[in-house]
Amino acid sequence: MAVPADGLPQRVRIHEVGARDGLQNEKRTVPTAVKAEFIHRLAAAGLTTIEATSFVHPKWVPQLADAAELMPLLADLADLTEGAAGTDGTRLPVLVPNERGLDRALELGVREIAVFGSATESFARANLNRTVDESLAMFEPVVARARTAGATVRGYLSMCFGDPWEGPVPIRQVAAVARRLYEMGCTELSLGDTIGVATPGQVTALLDELTGAGAGAGAGAGAGIGPAAGTGARTGTDRPAAASGTIPVERLAVHFHDTYGQALSNTLAALQRGVTVVDASAGGLGGCPYAKSATGNLATEDLVWMLNGLGIATGVDLDRLSATSVWMAEQLGRPSPSRTVRALTHREQ
Repeated sequence: MAVPADGLPQRVRIHEVGARDGLQNEKRTVPTAVKAEFIHRLAAAGLTTIEATSFVHPKWVPQLADAAELMPLLADLADLTEGAAGTDGTRLPVLVPNERGLDRALELGVREIAVFGSATESFARANLNRTVDESLAMFEPVVARARTAGATVRGYLSMCFGDPWEGPVPIRQVAAVARRLYEMGCTELSLGDTIGVATPGQVTALLDELTGAGAGAGAGAGAGIGPAAGTGARTGTDRPAAASGTIPVERLAVHFHDTYGQALSNTLAALQRGVTVVDASAGGLGGCPYAKSATGNLATEDLVWMLNGLGIATGVDLDRLSATSVWMAEQLGRPSPSRTVRALTHREQ
């Protein structure tokens, strides 16, 4: 039974990351045909945004080395040249690490990409072999060229709450990098709790800092991070106007890992602050190959169960989604870690 709560959105868009963020962490490589079937099943369950793959060098993420072979198998889901523009088709964003990755994606007609940055120096070096400033400089031409080509650009920001090497991450440090990605031209920012240490108060504080809801919003925007060279805020109609140093909440998404069982409570805190885009992974697949303490992502089924109970629309058929995760778990040879999947599967037996 749905019991709505005050101060929550009527609808949430789920950004499904299982096919990319989930499968990239598997020890064995999943066949391309299985990946394509997985994505088709996710779409049939009602998910409208499914991150398909990553155009990263196979040396670094061999599990996603088949990106160029996978994308043509998904052409029936959406016209990739229009999927990012608000049509009824499935949105199929991909992760690109650099200009070469962008070239490969654009050649295949992809019109929705993502870049992956870090709020901390330690993780930037571990994941990108660069400093934070150097990684942002690498993203600048990627974002600029993608926008010129008509693509939307999502900016992932990892280690927003805690870092396995540096410990707790100062809010203003996170906000400084987030603002630079937004000013660079990213059309959406996903705030990542990469190792799953955040609690609701931290989530609220960061969102308030970014959106200007907190008294200290905008202060210390450059703390610990050098000025962005050659960047400037875009003023196109696709980017809402915002006060200096703030980011509109409609441009923010959240990405929680469930290491300490806080992913759903953190999500609820974000919804109460106006966030309407939530990342999740079918069956709870995923982690992070460069942060060993990162366990699985928030399971999409667990998220949908909570949102259904709050009367928040997602368009997702929970039974079909759960069946998809059970099927994928069979392909991987292990049970799904999602509590909701396990509960629904047990109920059917």
